[in-house]
Amino acid sequence: MRAAGAAGWAFILWTVLCVGLGFFRFFDTTFPLNPPPGVHGELHIALQAMRAYRFWGAVWLVPAAALLFVRRAKRLVDEDAASRRKRIERRAPLAQRVRRAVLNVHALRGVLGVLAILIIWQIAQPLGIPIIKRIPPLSEVVMRFFDERGLFWRDKYWAGWVISLFRIFSGFLLALVIGVPQGLAWGISRTWKAVSFPIFEIFRPIPPLAFLPAAIYLMPTAELSIIFVIFLGAYFTIVINTINGVYNVERSMQRAALSLGARRGDVFWKVVFPGTLPSIITGATVGMGITWMVLVAAEMIAGRSGIGFLTWESYTAGDIPQVVVGMASMGVGGAICSAIIWRLGNNLTPWRRLF
Repeated sequence: MRAAGAAGWAFILWTVLCVGLGFFRFFDTTFPLNPPPGVHGELHIALQAMRAYRFWGAVWLVPAAALLFVRRAKRLVDEDAASRRKRIERRAPLAQRVRRAVLNVHALRGVLGVLAILIIWQIAQPLGIPIIKRIPPLSEVVMRFFDERGLFWRDKYWAGWVISLFRIFSGFLLALVIGVPQGLAWGISRTWKAVSFPIFEIFRPIPPLAFLPAAIYLMPTAELSIIFVIFLGAYFTIVINTINGVYNVERSMQRAALSLGARRGDVFWKVVFPGTLPSIITGATVGMGITWMVLVAAEMIAGRSGIGFLTWESYTAGDIPQVVVGMASMGVGGAICSAIIWRLGNNLTPWRRLF
């Protein structure tokens, strides 16, 4: 194995080790569950998780950075001069790539759109713009967020982020693991789809939140009921997009692969699955947005922690600036999660950048 590959595997193993040790530290300090008086069990778990991974994250950081540096340096040594020259010519310098990503027409338009909304938000109350004037100005919300009693300084707010993200990714990953293979199977096998798809279509129009009372009754804990409802929010969208992605793969390409001697398995992995990936990514992106919408309502009804519950708690206390902070937090969280999915999707489908 070359030095660059060895450094890459060492980085992966070091990361897995720190994640595992962080989990054991969290488990050892949290269970049996005995939260302090006045602290809900879910909040206590999130706080302990933050403390455990804060420590192991600090331990992980310097060796991980060193391994990445070694991998990058050794990769340059392992390459021969011709391939290195081609790669450098093909890949622009970092500063140029950053300027290209930030200083372009699309990014400037986006910044101008955000600035326009923020300016309207700030001047709506002084100008008496209908409806919007009832929202606290931007300056008041920012000051309330950072003052000595604001959410920025409260562990409950950051623990709410941990809890909500855990619920989001638990339900979303479960929807991916179940929904993608199911959609692929229904797209490939007409018999299997004819037998089981009608049941799916009966449940699909039901809003995920309509399942919440049944989930609370059937699931052993409220936490599992919230994750189950989040799972349903992404599951149906992912399955439908995956099925349509299989149908959009041209039959002529599959026949051409078979006529050239490819086996059925090769046709699936080399033709059908890559052709379906863009639709899977689109379904995952839409599903992620739905999971955030479902999360907020589920936390308000069944949860005792999380960003959604904190927003509802602020509303019942009459603290409207903190309600706006909670809403903005959910919007930023959803946008970041969707951007991560799009980025991963672009890396998984590099051929889309050629057209």
